[in-house]
Amino acid sequence: MSEPAVQPVTDSLDLVALETERHVAASGWDQNPRLFALVASADLLEREPHLRAGASLEDVLPGALTAIEQEGLPPTSDLESMLARIAWPESVLGAALAVERIIVPPDAEHDLPAGKDQAVDALAAHPDRRDVRLLVAVHRDGRATCLLRQRDHDRDDRVARGENIAPGLVHALRMTFED
Repeated sequence: MSEPAVQPVTDSLDLVALETERHVAASGWDQNPRLFALVASADLLEREPHLRAGASLEDVLPGALTAIEQEGLPPTSDLESMLARIAWPESVLGAALAVERIIVPPDAEHDLPAGKDQAVDALAAHPDRRDVRLLVAVHRDGRATCLLRQRDHDRDDRVARGENIAPGLVHALRMTFED
């Protein structure tokens, strides 16, 4: 039986998410969370013509988005509360967040030590742990996409994509666009 044909990615949010995930992946593992504003590529190139690299505005696909990294994120152990303090200007059409996580089988959480640091150490030492990187991207219009890369399968063609891989992060990122 042959594998199903791969469908080309054409949605602007999916495209910018894939580009951003590959950009983050190029820096390797063990990174702090990274936040990106998503802006209309045509608007950005009109305001910043030096970024065009020889291309004209006519070369930009309609609806194309560009990710702009928001540097200097404060260190936090609670991403959701950090995101709750963010509000974007109207020119920002979406946002993307890249974050690394440890996942373990559900039964690994039964006998964890009571202290947070000890529990994290126990999970990190678990023989069935998996390191993953999530990239969650949302658009003001409500669309969302999630990408998941596993350290064990660290290749661009092995990145999983779906809308509901990280529902809590999708919700928290969407809330940055609420008034």
